[in-house]
Amino acid sequence: MENENEMTHVFMQETPDQAVSISEAARINGVTRQAIYVAIKQNKLKACKNESRWMIKLSALEEYRKNKYSRAKSTYKGELLFDNKKGYYSINQVANMLGVPAQKIYYATRIGMLNASRRGAAWVVHIDDIKEYGEKYLNKQHISTDTEVMSGA
Repeated sequence: MENENEMTHVFMQETPDQAVSISEAARINGVTRQAIYVAIKQNKLKACKNESRWMIKLSALEEYRKNKYSRAKSTYKGELLFDNKKGYYSINQVANMLGVPAQKIYYATRIGMLNASRRGAAWVVHIDDIKEYGEKYLNKQHISTDTEVMSGA
């Protein structure tokens, strides 16, 4: 899939004025036709209607891709919310790091097992708190499960 994205990117740079349909734009972006249509209706993606079909220039599609919302770029009071270089991660990033569902991480923050802070509408977790949670609770859980298996419980 990564190869396909690279090929699409190269193709789009070579022929930026070529127009594609909603279906083709969806395939290029790896989203549904509905997502492309909604982006057009919200004026986030420039397109023109040719008789009965929407046509999107590849240059407009590339511009949309560059400006597309991403939580990784979200800021709070002028600073990145999830600045991984400074050790701050989102709940979903923490869940992926630890190999557990995001709901488990939300629950851990709610009951105080994992320290997290609220910045605007987002929860932010520091790497030190992630490590502490992993050592105190996740490893303990895996150890007790292994012990039960060994004892035949």
